[in-house]
Amino acid sequence: MENYFSKMKEYLQMDTEIPFGEFVEYYDGVMGYLQKNYEGLEKEQLLQTKLIMTVLASNSSMRAQRKGPEAKKYKKMAQKSNFWSEAVNFKLTTSGVTQQEIDSYIEEQFAEN
Repeated sequence: MENYFSKMKEYLQMDTEIPFGEFVEYYDGVMGYLQKNYEGLEKEQLLQTKLIMTVLASNSSMRAQRKGPEAKKYKKMAQKSNFWSEAVNFKLTTSGVTQQEIDSYIEEQFAEN
C-alpha cells in the first residue's frame, strides 16, 4: 500500500490532471491490491487506504460529471471507490480508531500536500 500512497501524494502535488489511461491503471492497481490484501492491512495501511479511496472517489465523481466517452467508467469507479472508502472507515472504527482520528489523519495529509 505504501507504493500507492506515495504515488497518490505525488498526484496530489501535480498542477495538471493525469490522463484517463494512467488514472485507470492506478485505480486498477489499488483495487487489485485491496482485493488480495484487505484483511491483513494494519492501522497505518488502512488510514493510507482511506485517503487513497477518498481521493479516488472524489476525482472519479468530478470526472464522471463531464460529458465524454469515459463518463460512465468514471461513475463506476467513483461508486466502487466510495464503497471501499466506507468499508475501510468501518474497519478502522470497529478496531478502535475514532472518526475524529480518521478525519484528522486525512486533513493532515492534505495539509502536507
